[in-house]
Amino acid sequence: MGRSVQRIGKVAFGVVVGLAIAGCVSDSQSNRVARSFAPPVAYAPPREVVQPIPAPRRAVLAPAALTTLVPSLTRDFGGKVGIAVMSIDDGWTVESNGDVKLPQQSVSKLWVAMTVLDLRDQGKLTLDDPYTVRKDDLTLFHQPIAALVKDDGYKTTVGELLQRALTQSDNTANDCLLRLAGGPTVVRAFLAKKGIADIRFGPGERLLQSFTAGLEWKPQYSTGRAFEAARAKIPASTRMDAFERYVADPPDGAAPRAIVTALARLKKGELLSASSTQYLMSTMESSHTGKERLRGAVPEGWLFGHKTGTGQDFSGRTAGYNDVGFLIAPNGKAYAIAVMIGDSPKTIPQRQQLMQAVVLGVVTNHHW
Repeated sequence: MGRSVQRIGKVAFGVVVGLAIAGCVSDSQSNRVARSFAPPVAYAPPREVVQPIPAPRRAVLAPAALTTLVPSLTRDFGGKVGIAVMSIDDGWTVESNGDVKLPQQSVSKLWVAMTVLDLRDQGKLTLDDPYTVRKDDLTLFHQPIAALVKDDGYKTTVGELLQRALTQSDNTANDCLLRLAGGPTVVRAFLAKKGIADIRFGPGERLLQSFTAGLEWKPQYSTGRAFEAARAKIPASTRMDAFERYVADPPDGAAPRAIVTALARLKKGELLSASSTQYLMSTMESSHTGKERLRGAVPEGWLFGHKTGTGQDFSGRTAGYNDVGFLIAPNGKAYAIAVMIGDSPKTIPQRQQLMQAVVLGVVTNHHW
């Protein structure tokens, strides 16, 4: 009897200890023990989940008629001509001499405006900031603001200077903005910062025009027609040499393809803030210059904003006759266009017809 009780006690003690030990076993060990006594389960290999690969976006090709038209226009026109058309939405580009750097002339006012608006985006200036234009600021050729500059100057704002530079192509207004921004090196730095390649920015209106004419700039050239009078005294051979040097390697040269690429990036909001982008595009739409250039063929219901550029004439030739801008269809599809006539003896109506033919080609081949 005593030995039986002892055996029962030992068994009970073993159960208790076993339970205690079981309490210290990890969950994973317990699961292994449970599985060892579980009935066998049929093995099923894991299913391979295949994620569907999205079909690549089908590339949209440029209209065949347009790819034929653009090269034929440059070939038949003669002189140095570059044309580029880019579909901002579909991504295709049609060009002829699109990588040739041609004189920009006042097209370069776009890069000054962008630099100023970039400074605005950085909080370094506002469009309402005051600016006084003085007689020392006057430049040459087209400068309507000069009539407003008296002995005490003309009080204006950064915004008004931008409007005058872009919509009237006022050279003095543009040069004031250029000085306000910090000079040509700052504009070049902006282009580099934004990754805008194949676009040069020259030394400013005074030095650029003097270089083209074979003159050295003098302050007295900014009043009246003093510049034209000094230029007329230069020997024809000297002027021709200067003209040829400028056309061959313009310090303000830009490739048409680079310009339409920059305009497309502007439209997409990649260069400036939304506010500054809208400001610049709406200002370009209200431009008063070049009504018979690209704008002359824009149909009713389409939006168009642009910047023109016109160089000096000599011996029946013009060094730079340009128009660049964006064209937006009623359905919202947008195109960037650059037509740059770097050197041509063609008449002004012939140049305008060339530009209008490009717009008509885009409109005719637009897909609704």
